[in-house]
Amino acid sequence: MDKTTLRNEVKEALAKMGGVAYHDQSFAVVKKVLQEPYIIEATTIGITISNKPEVDTIPLIEELWQLGKKVAVPKCNPKTREMSFYAIESFTQLETVYMHLREPIPEKCEFVDANEMDVILVPGVVFDKFGYRIGYGGGYYDRYVLNYKKGKLMSLLFNEQLYEHVPKEAHDCPVDIIVTPTKRIDCVTQRGAN
Repeated sequence: MDKTTLRNEVKEALAKMGGVAYHDQSFAVVKKVLQEPYIIEATTIGITISNKPEVDTIPLIEELWQLGKKVAVPKCNPKTREMSFYAIESFTQLETVYMHLREPIPEKCEFVDANEMDVILVPGVVFDKFGYRIGYGGGYYDRYVLNYKKGKLMSLLFNEQLYEHVPKEAHDCPVDIIVTPTKRIDCVTQRGAN
């Protein structure tokens, strides 16, 4: 199955998820992520402000603030297809931009270099156990993480987003860890076993 067909299939499945299931499953993912050793040890974490039907990251961000973590969120430049991360301490430092995305207002935030982040939570639509993913088609994360050497790449997803195999290309950067409501997958180990 090609990337577009897979992406559409998963989006359709997620669109059918009811509000209670969405909330409960997001909560289950957040609870598991907060027990993740890489998150516990991290000082600075890169994370997107999610849009439904992605796993809800708002409660996770609030918990990370409570734990004294520095939370950095991405600002995308649609013209160059590049992104930069900025630390936020409040949701009032965000603005709504194209496609209803909430992004930091650079003038109100501190810039965070990629290699300051101990963990980057990478969004996507479809994933396999090897950490390969199909994103939303912009290629922002694949470009951004090419030079990211410091820490771990992690993705939070619903079980409906996990497939046996995802078509991959030479420039695709797989994530290291996947967390779903019911699983924690060490993708590095999976890739080594393949």
